[in-house]
Amino acid sequence: MKSAARTAAIAWLIAAIYYFYQYMLRSAPAVMMPQLSEAFGMTAMGVASMVGLFYYGYSPFSLVAGVAMDQLGPRKVVPVGAAMVGIGALMFASGSAEFASAGRLLQGAGGVFALIGAAYIATTNFPASRAATLIGATQMFGMAGGSAGQFMVGPAISAGTPWSSFWAVMGFAGLVISVLLWFLLPARTRSEPSAGWFRKALSSLGTVFRNPQSILCGFIAGLLFIPTTIFDMVWGVRYLEEAVGFDYATAVMRSASVPFGWIIGCPLLGFVSDKVGRRKPVIVAAALVLLGCLGWILYGPVDVLPPYVLGITTGVASGAAMLPYTVIKEANPPGMSGTATGVVNFLNFTFSALLGPVFASALRRAAGDAGQMSLPHYQEAFTPLLYGVALAIILTLILRETGPAARVAAAKVTSMSNEA
Repeated sequence: MKSAARTAAIAWLIAAIYYFYQYMLRSAPAVMMPQLSEAFGMTAMGVASMVGLFYYGYSPFSLVAGVAMDQLGPRKVVPVGAAMVGIGALMFASGSAEFASAGRLLQGAGGVFALIGAAYIATTNFPASRAATLIGATQMFGMAGGSAGQFMVGPAISAGTPWSSFWAVMGFAGLVISVLLWFLLPARTRSEPSAGWFRKALSSLGTVFRNPQSILCGFIAGLLFIPTTIFDMVWGVRYLEEAVGFDYATAVMRSASVPFGWIIGCPLLGFVSDKVGRRKPVIVAAALVLLGCLGWILYGPVDVLPPYVLGITTGVASGAAMLPYTVIKEANPPGMSGTATGVVNFLNFTFSALLGPVFASALRRAAGDAGQMSLPHYQEAFTPLLYGVALAIILTLILRETGPAARVAAAKVTSMSNEA
């Protein structure tokens, strides 16, 4: 038993490191927008749209990854995903807008196997009482990569490192990670899928999608996540430069403090949720804090709080977006863990894929013919984020509680009813 637990822990750690790598690539464009605009001959809006293609690959392949994980196991699919990310990074380094766009799509399609692989290993090999903590720890690795993609890559680009060299090196790193994953992930111990695996996979998807709790989980996660994926990771540095007046280096560090907050918030909120045995109160409390932070970022005074406090607090609170990943697993049959994670990931990042261009268009309309965007332009474009977080709170109140404490209470009620 100890050997099996150790093997599972190593497998989870390897997948989590891969998640760190792909998240680093996801967030890195935010600190090189001017260089990318010049290299591809695009406006900032055009580059933002190209960078957002990541989510057009990430979102639909969430379903593919979830089903493949249940049917084939992590070893057969996670290394393939890492290789796709590496190839996509090399294509992005080409300097061709067409190749870069296709590469960004490929990065998203391959990158999704990291989170779903790590979450699958965590939820199928460890006790349910630790599920939220482990999924939060998985996201901690991802957001550590997201933070590194800004506060480490930003200074390197500022010091003169060519943007294409960064992507080329990361591309080869992805291929190396793919090979390591293949050799280090344990082989699947269960029997191979039967001849009717495709029908079974479609049935699993149907079961998860027909569950209203699954849809609520996806919407809540998406609404809590887009302040990070769209506002901070795409527009955060430019917002702090143009609307607040920070220099580039300061803007990079302040923007990177949001994913750094996720490093703290994801495992912390998961641990708190497991400790109290409930999911909903933790999500609601964190969402209220996130709502206050976003309101302050858009409308509050800049210099009242110490540096980085607001960004870190925003990231910690936004970490609650990972709790629906635990809820959806608890709200669906145990044998559909990978499929359930894929579905919530699909719904979550569909928000980012669809709303990224919407916010970019709103910002363009707000700016009009202005030569440079200013604070009122950003306020007009991104105020809907506040409404989205408020909606997430309302949806959480509707969500059925699935935490261990609620399940124990429900079991007691059922037992008493049977005795009566």
